[in-house]
Amino acid sequence: MKLNENTCILGKDVVLIPYQGQHVPKYHNWMKSEELQHLTGSEPLSLEEEYEMQKSWHVDANKCTFIVLEKRIFEETGDEIEAMIGDTNLFLSDEIQCQAEAEIMIAEQSARGKRRGWEAMMIMLRYGLECININKYEVKIKLDNKASIKMFSKIGFLEISRSEVFGECTMQLTKNDDWVEWLRKETTNYRIVDYNKVNSVQ
Repeated sequence: MKLNENTCILGKDVVLIPYQGQHVPKYHNWMKSEELQHLTGSEPLSLEEEYEMQKSWHVDANKCTFIVLEKRIFEETGDEIEAMIGDTNLFLSDEIQCQAEAEIMIAEQSARGKRRGWEAMMIMLRYGLECININKYEVKIKLDNKASIKMFSKIGFLEISRSEVFGECTMQLTKNDDWVEWLRKETTNYRIVDYNKVNSVQ
């Protein structure tokens, strides 16, 4: 998505930056994992296919993708690649109703269990509300991914259907004033800056 190509979102413990070509090799290595393929419902791609995917998503008006960085590592090193821990996406599925499918992946084992996925998803949802005007969010989660189901339930998503065939459930959240107020209180460190001017986060 061209909209976020110069956008960097700062949180308390994570930083979201646009997915670019230099991030592809590490992302490609992540996606060799059978566990991540299962949890994300993805098929393995060649490195060349991964580069093509990154390029197509960059210009696709319906796909908003950010790489998730561990803020502490990025502050200390200024190295995006070393700080990469996952990604988060919004796929606009209904432009008329302003609906999007949300995704979050924390690929680095060392970053799991530290609420990095929670914060990355929360600030991504806020970005969707305030910058893309999303009214309704949907997620599709593997039934054996109990941690993710629990997290999205805490955020306010409700299960609307499940498929035993695909082994996943679909959850939705429609924004309302109370939820938006709660989201903003939960993301007080949220700040958007120009990605081109970010060499390190102070």
